[in-house]
Amino acid sequence: VQLVESGGGLVQAGGSLRLSCAASGISSSMNAMGWYRQAPGKQRELVAGIASGTTTTTYADSVKGRFTVSRDNAKNTMYLQMNDLSPEDTGVYSCRAGRWTGASYQWFYWGPGTQVTVSS
Repeated sequence: VQLVESGGGLVQAGGSLRLSCAASGISSSMNAMGWYRQAPGKQRELVAGIASGTTTTTYADSVKGRFTVSRDNAKNTMYLQMNDLSPEDTGVYSCRAGRWTGASYQWFYWGPGTQVTVSS
């Protein structure tokens, strides 16, 4: 199983980035994917999650209305469109793959992460 993130970089406040997470070798039973963020000095948090086969998406309050998670099952790739970025969005973004139980996510695999830096 391999998860590889891409699309990170340096952007000015108010700008946009699109992250991608390409998955390979994952069982079809892994019906959920998600993005986590590790900001300096803060706990890792779930930024967005998505369950395939359902309309279930989850967003952290801090990104609602600005970030959009999507998934292309044919390409085994998940995306995170990030708009109106602020310096508080700076961190390492990593993707997860697992299962949606109907009430919560269970993560089994994760990628190394990609750095997002937002300058003021």
